[in-house]
Amino acid sequence: MAGSSTRPTSRDVAQAAGVSQAAVSLVLGDKWRGRVSAATAERVRQAARDLGYRPNLAARNLRLGHTRTVLLVVPALTTEFFAGVYTGAARIAAQHGFGVVLYPSPEGIGPARDPFASAQAALDGIIASSMAADALTALRGDQLPLVMLDSDPQGSPGSATVNLDIADGVRQVAEHLLGLGHRHFLHLAADVASWTFEIRAHELTARLGTVPGTSIRTVHAPISIEGALTATEAALAGPGPHPTALVCDDDKLAAGAYKALRRLGLRVPDDISVTGLDDLALATALDPELTTVRLDAEQFGERGMQALLAVLEGREPDHGDIPVHLVVRGSTAPPSTP
Repeated sequence: MAGSSTRPTSRDVAQAAGVSQAAVSLVLGDKWRGRVSAATAERVRQAARDLGYRPNLAARNLRLGHTRTVLLVVPALTTEFFAGVYTGAARIAAQHGFGVVLYPSPEGIGPARDPFASAQAALDGIIASSMAADALTALRGDQLPLVMLDSDPQGSPGSATVNLDIADGVRQVAEHLLGLGHRHFLHLAADVASWTFEIRAHELTARLGTVPGTSIRTVHAPISIEGALTATEAALAGPGPHPTALVCDDDKLAAGAYKALRRLGLRVPDDISVTGLDDLALATALDPELTTVRLDAEQFGERGMQALLAVLEGREPDHGDIPVHLVVRGSTAPPSTP
């Protein structure tokens, strides 16, 4: 048994599981089927987990060559945005002879089960969305290069961080609505503990706070049509003056808000203007079409993969956030005079 100061070896794992070192290699290399029983394989994996054993990557890669495989960890695939991130990452990866494995974190956030018998043995690096960051605890150990997407560059666990300029996107929304004459705002915020949503709330409050006479109220909703409908209806059903502009953290929240507004007999944009953020296909399916911020998901994925390649090669990744653009459509107009 390895002491606390000694790195556990495959011999330690073999001893703990009561098998040969050859059997340990077969199981952790995922080549055991037909050679050892499933029960034995699980016993080896459990022993490796208990001991905190990780293969010696340097020795293994000298022997086998890199696997040239990258793991892309995203929240559950509930929008086409993350499909775009994957497409962009896979495009750059293919140009450099890498493959990308897409791994949606269960529930979007929270720890995920290790999708490999030993992720460290099967991967060269990881690209992860901040919303799925907790999934990394089971995957990364402390050995794999990691690039974080949509993540606080100050507190990032990664070797590099790649961000869209979400703060500027929110400023563009605020400027647009203020320019139309809106002063009373409702912020429909995503009920997700993630840096990207904290930035949205902070920037919106900060920008509106520079203009005298503005008011902002924030309500939180899960990122679902139903969640947004319920939260919007509750926020607007009471008596008193209504906000003239509803700023939503993403397009799916805006879609739920539309349904709530229709139920309350409010018209978009005559009674209330609505904005989103993402520019999903959904944005032009809504009627009126949604004013929203276009995020280039494929470029985001490309930049994430380029950053990981830089880290793997010992180069400094490109810096600078990816620009985003407000797309003005029919859901915003000047506030109607009472």
